[in-house]
Amino acid sequence: MFFKTEGRAALGLSREASRPFLVTPLRIDSSAETTIGGFLSLNYSNRNFMLYNMNHRDRFIATMHYQPCDRAPLYDFSYWSETIPAWHHQGLPTTVTHGNAREYFGLDASLFGGEPPFWVAGRNCDLCPVFEGKILTDDGDEYTQLDGDGVIVRRQHSSVSIPMHIGHTLVDRASWQKHYLPKLNPDSPERQPQDWDRQVKAWADPQRDHPVFIYGGSLFGRLRDWMGMENIALVVYDDPAWFEEMVEARLTLTLSSLEKLFATGVRFDACGLWEDMAYNAGPLLAPEHFKRYLVPGYRRISDLCRRHGCDVIWVDCDGKIDDLLPLWLAAGVNCMFPLEIGTWGADAVKYRKLYGKELLIMGGFDKHILARTQPEISAEIRRLAPLVEEGGFIPFADHRVPPDVPLANYLFYCKTARQVWGKNINLEPMGARS
Repeated sequence: MFFKTEGRAALGLSREASRPFLVTPLRIDSSAETTIGGFLSLNYSNRNFMLYNMNHRDRFIATMHYQPCDRAPLYDFSYWSETIPAWHHQGLPTTVTHGNAREYFGLDASLFGGEPPFWVAGRNCDLCPVFEGKILTDDGDEYTQLDGDGVIVRRQHSSVSIPMHIGHTLVDRASWQKHYLPKLNPDSPERQPQDWDRQVKAWADPQRDHPVFIYGGSLFGRLRDWMGMENIALVVYDDPAWFEEMVEARLTLTLSSLEKLFATGVRFDACGLWEDMAYNAGPLLAPEHFKRYLVPGYRRISDLCRRHGCDVIWVDCDGKIDDLLPLWLAAGVNCMFPLEIGTWGADAVKYRKLYGKELLIMGGFDKHILARTQPEISAEIRRLAPLVEEGGFIPFADHRVPPDVPLANYLFYCKTARQVWGKNINLEPMGARS
């Protein structure tokens, strides 16, 4: 929902005093005549209207609570490591990197790969310490490596695609207890960032103009990484008690991490879980097992977050999630991220019709369209526009932008998204910075 207002009262916002609502004069592309939310067409020579803008935090909160806001948040989900170098050959200034690409493309944030400082808060919620990585064999272009998570993988020097798992340290209960469980101690002092005090001060700043997201851990996805797909698929049947023990250890670590974050007194704006537990035909864990072993843990995480005022809780899961989505919602996980479209044809519009405003969505723009024609890109941006205006939806590519996307197409996407989703209002500058 986009708005015209002369002050906060005109918005009808119900926002806690602890979440400051900051307004500053609205920046508008003076060359444009824009329809805002389908309600108001403005010619900006008309001085009778007084418009105010929202900061990044206000905009995120309002969007995810179906409240009025000036425009949609404009994010991306970062890029494959080969993408920015490929674009350098197509004319992108070499000063543009993964870390600052959002500035060149005029976006508010590049999530988990180039967001502005202090948008993400957290403590180490994984193996601590990690395994000592080392090269085991090197056969020219291909090499075998022990990674920090204890997985033995085969990689290519010439490619950074997903490596092939060829072995695992975690193979049975004994290896779990010897190599993994000690690394999941919630009280390891190394879990806390060295600059913890500085970060907490930034998160707690009452004038903070951006959202802060916290990490809600992983109950299944990391176990799948450590064991491999075949092994974790079998352990649910062969030794369900051990599977439950591993899930509980992951949950204990997650809850401890979240409790220490909330103990700072900071009001965090969203919590993100990571699972990646589906493929192109459906979930990697049967829904009945999901409901039995995982839903109680998700409920404890979501209940803890909501007790501390953090009520946007997303799960990052690729693949066809249709069978799991209602179970996540029932467990209090109310946002799907990045809603991968895939060959199975996921669609944000369809999911909104199925689940209504109970479901929040981040992502949902098919990245493959970015490699097609500019008219196709424009058509998809405009198809999603009514859902953007309804709220509860922050659109961006449904995964990292791959290197087969031409730079010209991505620039066209950003410019069109700024116009259609961003309404040419309060936009970050686009192009090279001096």
